[in-house]
Amino acid sequence: MKFFTVALVSVLLLTACSKERQINDPGRLVQKTVDQDPAIPSISVNGTLLHAEAFGDPADPMVIFLHGGPGADYRNGLAVKQLVNDRYYVVFYDQRGSGLSKRHDKKTYTIDLMFEDLKAVIAHYRSSAAQKVFLIGHSWGGMLAGGFINKYPTAVNGAVFAEPGGFTYESLKEYGKKTRKTELFKEVSNDIFYLDQFLTGKENEHAILDYKLNVHSSFVYGSNNIEGIEGPSPYWRNGAVVLNSLVDISEKEGFDFTQNMHLYQPPVLFLYGENNKAYGLSFATKEAAKFTRKTLVEIKGTGHEMFYFKWPSVYPVVLAYFNSLR
Repeated sequence: MKFFTVALVSVLLLTACSKERQINDPGRLVQKTVDQDPAIPSISVNGTLLHAEAFGDPADPMVIFLHGGPGADYRNGLAVKQLVNDRYYVVFYDQRGSGLSKRHDKKTYTIDLMFEDLKAVIAHYRSSAAQKVFLIGHSWGGMLAGGFINKYPTAVNGAVFAEPGGFTYESLKEYGKKTRKTELFKEVSNDIFYLDQFLTGKENEHAILDYKLNVHSSFVYGSNNIEGIEGPSPYWRNGAVVLNSLVDISEKEGFDFTQNMHLYQPPVLFLYGENNKAYGLSFATKEAAKFTRKTLVEIKGTGHEMFYFKWPSVYPVVLAYFNSLR
């Protein structure tokens, strides 16, 4: 019996190793990306291929939803499509290296490149120079929106910020200390890229690394989490390499998206969840301070993932804001 057990284990290990040689094939571990499956809706901009969709009349004011992460996707923000009924043209896209968008070498990612991708997305979908453009940025997407406005203060006509992690590296670290999110992302990143695990993944073996990030991602909604996240929300696929790249850049170089925010003239809207004990009015006020005109609104009965779990409460606030700017 002992010999049989050892032999069986040996066979299983050999079989696993044999399968591992093929494990990085498209579609085996995680959903295919747009360059691997042409049936997935996509746009070609700024030297990459992005998973993207647009809903509504292209002549209506444009609303672009910027998902969190880095590396997540827009699936849990799809309720924002409701704004189509209010005559808005709603655009979603998975950011470079994120969700179902094309993957790239780790060394190619920069924060500035993410801004240029957003600029290209606007240009791709914009029907005229007179068309108004609004941003909705959630979490990292809010940081992206803030950094974009800081770089291009006249490019958009309004912006909604839903709990952006921080417009400077120091603010991000402050928020991370309250949530331990910065430490957790660093720990998760180390786990994902550690080469001696059963599922090995080298620096740019995207499918393996994305799969491992998917497995690790559940920590954000653990029981009694400080961000008040009610539970899991849907997603297609995480982007581990872009996450690791942008985290590395932030730690080595820092960032500051606030130098030109005072030049932005339209009012902005800040949303924060009642149940996110790490954010609240004080942190939202601090982050909004660089803008000349701002309104802060607490969304009752929810936490950080307000767009998925509490969209019926978010919707009227966002709609009233956008309608005031038409």
